Amino acid sequence: MRFFKKTNIDFMAKRRIGYVISGVLIGAGIVSLSLKGFDFGVDFLGGTELIVQFSRPAPIGDIRSALERVGFGRAEIKAYGSDRDILIRTTAITTTEGVAVGERLREGLKTAFPDNPFTALKEDKIGPKIGAELRRDAIYAVIASLIAISLYVAVRFKFVYGIGAMVSLLHDVLVTLGLVSICDGFLNLEIDQNMIAAFLTLVGTSINDTVVIFDRIRENQKIFKTMPLYELMNKSINETLSRTIITNGSIFMVLLVILLFGGEVLRGFAFALTIGSVTGTYSTVYIASAVVLEVTQRTKAKAVMAK
Repeated sequence: MRFFKKTNIDFMAKRRIGYVISGVLIGAGIVSLSLKGFDFGVDFLGGTELIVQFSRPAPIGDIRSALERVGFGRAEIKAYGSDRDILIRTTAITTTEGVAVGERLREGLKTAFPDNPFTALKEDKIGPKIGAELRRDAIYAVIASLIAISLYVAVRFKFVYGIGAMVSLLHDVLVTLGLVSICDGFLNLEIDQNMIAAFLTLVGTSINDTVVIFDRIRENQKIFKTMPLYELMNKSINETLSRTIITNGSIFMVLLVILLFGGEVLRGFAFALTIGSVTGTYSTVYIASAVVLEVTQRTKAKAVMAK
């Protein structure tokens, strides 16, 4: 199935517009991250996280007052989906008496809301040392995946293609991180293990489309040996355009359904992958391919000037 039988779009002519768009998105993300930082989940910060569902809506102010009476006035409290679902997070795991924090939180809520019973939907406890190790290992995992995939592309094609792949993947991660930070305020997104899994997945899906286009460029170079790289790239991208739309469009629609109907637990994972599916498609053309073209043209220009 082909959406476009034959297209002749000059993608490379618009690459500088792509640079501007990417620069604005990354810049906005950096500003947001510098002002707000990351909203880490309990698995990276350490502590206790409790999600409860009340029979009827419970005011956040009343919940905070109830927790203050049992010694958790600094706990983070926020709605988690509906106004009956409440997320409570604290950096403590046990009280000074050795009682589990989750148990003390539940006791405080039961005392304060005797006529509004609740159900504990989820309780997580992570030590601060384990949280720090998980946070460090997550960073290493993302960096290692970027380097490994870039080296694979450099070996399979040429070194300059590895550079294009590295810049493209780094672009996807930075744009997605920035949008996670920007949208955190109204979507309740946080960096946790699910989110890291999403970043690793988007790195893999993004490079898939890049490899397909790079492979078509290599094939066309053998057929059209005298064709300039600029025209060769446009030709290759147009030839794979239908495949790109079908594959990435299908992935996007599935992720959008998960984002809209998957609930709070999967929201961060689905959001990161949804954004990543869009940026991955875009960056394959306007970042990865464009970087290869820019580096190749400048290298040839320097070689001519050296002569």
